[in-house]
Amino acid sequence: MSDQPSSPAAAPGDPTDPAATADGSAPDAPHGFDERLWPGPLGWALTALFGLVLGVILVPVSVPLATAVAVVGLAGALTAMASATPRVALVDGHLLAGRARIPVGLLGEVAPLDRAGVRTAMGPGLDARAYVCLRAWIPSGVRIEVIDPQDPTPYWIVSTRHPERLRSALRAAQTTTSLP
Repeated sequence: MSDQPSSPAAAPGDPTDPAATADGSAPDAPHGFDERLWPGPLGWALTALFGLVLGVILVPVSVPLATAVAVVGLAGALTAMASATPRVALVDGHLLAGRARIPVGLLGEVAPLDRAGVRTAMGPGLDARAYVCLRAWIPSGVRIEVIDPQDPTPYWIVSTRHPERLRSALRAAQTTTSLP
């Protein structure tokens, strides 16, 4: 059965962590997988542009005010972007994807999805009861079956830049984790 986790205090996949890789994943994460679904360069550029536009709008009123608004707008946009970036990780025998979590013992088959596979899974093949943690700027993902008979969610679709690594890590976690 799926439930909501509390927000982790320090995320190992945080890009401010010196051990994090360029894509936000932590190389030594529990069971080998921890990734933040950070936007690409275009997303960050649009966020910076948002702050700049806020400032430019106010240039006719006052340049110091425009500068202050641009700085505050940029800081707010970056904070919003960072707080809205979901984490996909294996922690303490649970798969975390965004704010949802599920014990790995309640997961079945894991199917890696390429761009076409994600498009099919999210289009004609989508079950409305599925849990989806998808980010448009990440072309790949996984489809994970939920085998809990009490959970109405048939499967999860989760974006990841490393679908094969997530599948391998889930398999490893399932062999070392037993349900209470």
